[in-house]
Amino acid sequence: MHPAATPRIGITAVGSHLPARRLTSQQLQDEVTAGGRLALPERMFEKATGIRTRHFAADGEYASTLAVGAARRALAARALRPQDVDLLLFASATRDVCEPATAHIVQAELGTRAHALDVSNACNSFLNGIDLARAMILAGRARRALVVTGETPSRAMLRTPSSPAEFRDGFAGYTFGDAGAAVVVEAVERGGILDVGTETASEHWPAGGIPGGGSRHPRGDEYSYFRGGGKELRGIFEEIGPAALARLAARTGLGWDDYARVLVHQVTIPYLERFVELTGVPAGKLVLTVPELGNVASATLGVQLDRIRDTLAPGDKVLLIGLGGGVSLMTMVWEAS
Repeated sequence: MHPAATPRIGITAVGSHLPARRLTSQQLQDEVTAGGRLALPERMFEKATGIRTRHFAADGEYASTLAVGAARRALAARALRPQDVDLLLFASATRDVCEPATAHIVQAELGTRAHALDVSNACNSFLNGIDLARAMILAGRARRALVVTGETPSRAMLRTPSSPAEFRDGFAGYTFGDAGAAVVVEAVERGGILDVGTETASEHWPAGGIPGGGSRHPRGDEYSYFRGGGKELRGIFEEIGPAALARLAARTGLGWDDYARVLVHQVTIPYLERFVELTGVPAGKLVLTVPELGNVASATLGVQLDRIRDTLAPGDKVLLIGLGGGVSLMTMVWEAS
């Protein structure tokens, strides 16, 4: 008697959502330098990052708002009702409140009755959420999962720096934009998620983040802004990334030519250009979002996947590469079915 084959678990629907408010990088720069706080060259933000525009959540729009918008699109793409979902994961670096889990706020708005919880791991949160959903389905704990993210990192920008040193410390935050994404994860007959790999370097956790809101700094506006060195984080990823991608190739036997598209977390254009130089990935396989949207944290890969989903044929393979503070790197190989 042959043992039953491991079920295939895949992504069967995708959705994304952008807030309507759109700013150019120069408009953001004008806001940050208003009142003569700083003297910066014209278009300095855009020239340094390659980011032309980004979307910001309006007053009354929250992380859950963007997640719900994306979730509705994903459910509609699969012709599903909210009641058809039995696991809801809100997987994001942003949340509405410290407690309860933002997943409950999303669930209340959608009308699902699923087991609901949050997953948080900086910009890798969404990939971690997909991986957790897959594991829970394989374990028999769920049948169909809805994984959502809503990111509003624009609210962690230091809008009124008091000195050049404070401006430099918070500069990475000026790359941010807001977005939501969602996927449906369930059993599929063919294709699906073929491989997942992770690499962590947790000794570098102080390299960047938002210190406030936890037990170390529960209160205080000075801790509510993103701070840290973009160059330091990039150096860490350059150190651990090539080896992680080499192990992926050894595990799967797949090279760049085997992927229809390669989706990678995007912070700035120089950061992305360095990634291409370091890894050798053909630039034509990337889905470029950072000039238009900025760094939308964990929603980056979901937005990219939503933009290419209709261009994929059954059997096309997509590599997703996540980079997150903490520090973590994550890869996922998914085959369209």
